Order: sequence, then C-alpha cells, then structure tokens
Amino acid sequence: MLNMSDIMETITMIQEENLDIRTITMGISLIDCADADIDKSCEKVYEKITRLAKDLVKTGEGIEKKYGIPIVNKRISVTPISMLVGVSGGDPVKYAKTLDKAAHEVGVNFIGGFSALVQKGFSAGDRELIEAIPRALAETELVCSSVNVGSTKAGINMDAVRLMGEKVRKASELTKDRQCIGAAKLVVFCNAVEDNPFMAGAFHGVGEADCVLSVGVSGPGVVRSVLSKMPDDAPLNVVAEAIKKTAFKITRMGQLVGMEAADSLGVPFGIVDLSLAPTPAVGDSVAHILEEIGLEQCGAHGTTAALAMLNDAVKKGGVMASSSVGGLSGAFIPVSEDAGMIAAARNGVLSIEKLEAMTAVCSVGLDMIVIPGDTTSEVIAAIIADEAAIGMVNSKTTAVRVIPAIGLKEGEELDFGGLLGYGPVMPLRSQSPAKMIHRGGRIPAPLQSLKN
Repeated sequence: MLNMSDIMETITMIQEENLDIRTITMGISLIDCADADIDKSCEKVYEKITRLAKDLVKTGEGIEKKYGIPIVNKRISVTPISMLVGVSGGDPVKYAKTLDKAAHEVGVNFIGGFSALVQKGFSAGDRELIEAIPRALAETELVCSSVNVGSTKAGINMDAVRLMGEKVRKASELTKDRQCIGAAKLVVFCNAVEDNPFMAGAFHGVGEADCVLSVGVSGPGVVRSVLSKMPDDAPLNVVAEAIKKTAFKITRMGQLVGMEAADSLGVPFGIVDLSLAPTPAVGDSVAHILEEIGLEQCGAHGTTAALAMLNDAVKKGGVMASSSVGGLSGAFIPVSEDAGMIAAARNGVLSIEKLEAMTAVCSVGLDMIVIPGDTTSEVIAAIIADEAAIGMVNSKTTAVRVIPAIGLKEGEELDFGGLLGYGPVMPLRSQSPAKMIHRGGRIPAPLQSLKN
C-alpha cells in the first residue's frame, strides 16, 4: 500500500525543483497483428493501437489534475516491427506510416518500436526494416526507431554495426532541412531492455504482456537541490545516502502515478523507470548534480567516479521504494538535453572520449551528441562498436544516438527544440576505422557470458 504522506513530501520538489513524471508509456504487443498481407496487417495494427490507447492521454491529464504532478509525455511502444515485416514482406515504411497515423489519432508525443533485434544475426524482416529506417523517420513525425546490435550473451553483430553507421548518416541527410531530426529519433543498442519507457529507444519486448503501462520518472533538479543544502565537507558516503533517500521518494511518486494510470486504463502496471533524465531547462541537469558533488565542471577528472556513485545511489533508492523498478533506471547523460552538459561541451571540458568513459557507469550511452556533418558512416559505425563493447563486457545496456549535422562543422550548433534541446558539434578523431568496420562478421561473446 502507498501512504499519501510519502507523496506529499514531493510537492515542493514539483513546484520548485522541476520534478515530473517524464512519461507514461503504454506497451502494446502487435504479435496478433501479423498477416501475410501487409495492408491487412497495417489495418490490424492501427485498430489495436487506437483501441487500447484511446484514453491514454486523457487518463494522464486526469492524474495531472488530481495530484498536481506534471506528466510531460504520453507515449506508446510496440513489438519490434521487423517481426511483422518478416511475416508480411512488403515496404516496412507502410508500418511506420501506420504507427504515425495511430499516434496522431490518440494524441501521444512519440511511438517507439520501428525496431529490430539482430545481436546474433538477421532473421526474416530485419534487413528490410533496417534498410527502411532513414526513409521511415524522414516520412513520419512521431515514430522512433531502435536496433539492438549486440549483447553479452551473443557478442556484437558487426555486419549490423556497419549497416547502422550508414543508416544513422542517411537519416540525418534525409532530414537536413529539419535540423537532422531523423538521427535524433534513432538509437543503436547493446543489451537493450524490453520494458524501457523512454524514447527514442522504447519497444515492447516479446516477453511482455499483451498491454502494460509503465512510467518514467525524472528528478535531476530535486537531487541537486538536496545536495546544495549539504555542507561542502560532507563525506561522499553521506552524499550517496542523501541521493538514495531522494530517489526513494521520487520512485514512490512514480509508482502511485503508474498504478493509478494502469488501473484507470484497465491494463497491468509494468515498471517504474527511475532515470534522472535532464532537460535544457535551468535547474534540471545531471551535469549540475555532478558539479554540486564537487567538480568545477562536468568533464573534469573525477566525473566518472561521481557519476558512478550517483547512478548506484539512484538504483538503490529506487529498488527500496518499489518491487517494480525496471527499464534503465539511473542517470542519463544526453548532451543536447542537459544544460550543464551543453555548457561543458561548448567550453571544451567535455569530450566524446570522456563521455565514453562515463557510459561505463551510467544508464545508457553516447546520447544526443551532435557530430560533424562530414563524419563518415565508418566512423559512426566505429563509435557504435566501441559503445557496444562497453555494454557487452560489462553486462549493461549501452546505446548510441549521434546526430551528424549535415553541412555543419565543429563549434556550430543544431537546435531541435523542446526536450531534445540543442547542442554544439563535438569534434571526433579523424583517423579511419574503415578496414575494421568492413571486415564484418561478429565479435564473439565475452567469457563472462558463460553463466549457465
């Protein structure tokens, strides 16, 4: 049972410290929508999504009014569409346009699941979907895409990595007149999770129920506020304890909202994803938490250690508050979406190499990083491979969402607007990894995968 007194403590957090429910996400299985006729399959997809999610936005708005808790986004995730393409054949962009039409109809912000899971190889529909990703993202507004190219159990599919380097660049090229937004809606994963409610990487895993409601909570401003009230000489274990207690309170609020929304919609409650997801707004930055811990600026030596402590404390607080914590749950470090990260990147303190090191201890990976417009597909693929290797060896989820800024060079900026924010073009190494990338094949699973 939830005690309302636990929730009332968070009112100040909501009003003054940017605490919000970042998203309520309805996961919908489309397995029963598969059909040998792609047009019939699309009809089934549209009918099922609009039927199950018709009241999602209204329900979220009702909870916002009831508790005064902002719910920033209402979203949908669906079964990886490559599975439907494998049955129907045909142009996968038809599915993307169906998803986009359904998302517009029910009024959600994004719909995720134009996805493929190819960590060990390509099954029917996978290659076709991957080839269609740039066009699908260019010709839709609300559709997000993800591809899982590696896992600790399977190793890394380097043929898929090479393909994704090409598709990330092509997605930017096809949307260069819209700030290269296509690449901002595309995530490449290693060890992707099936219950992630956050975009752009959300999809509804095949092990999930037919329909579930999950919640993503965000509170960087709250954590920073708590730390700002502590003495400068407070030991780090005391700092970690304060973060843990704060995460506990935030998670309780998220569970209240998730359970109530699920009950109203008549679907099972899935998970609370307690991720410190920042925004470009002042006071809502993970980088500023790290600076409150004691760094002059995010990216300085010590950043990785501070982030590791933050991430661990968030997870410990979350699992004490709810038995349904899942998704990614930790600290996100998307450059363009975090005011402190943007400032550090502009000043040259935060480099892509430091960000890569940070991804070894945080929730996701190289996220929302703007790179030079002339970056080759092989360099993008090599960035994906590096990040996938970190995830594979450390048995954690890692991801890459980089945006080649077509026509722009280091120091210039892209501005996506809204939660996606804006960011400077960050420099990359110029030496070519092309020979390695074009070898293809598979990087074998590490020894620690043999746990059975």
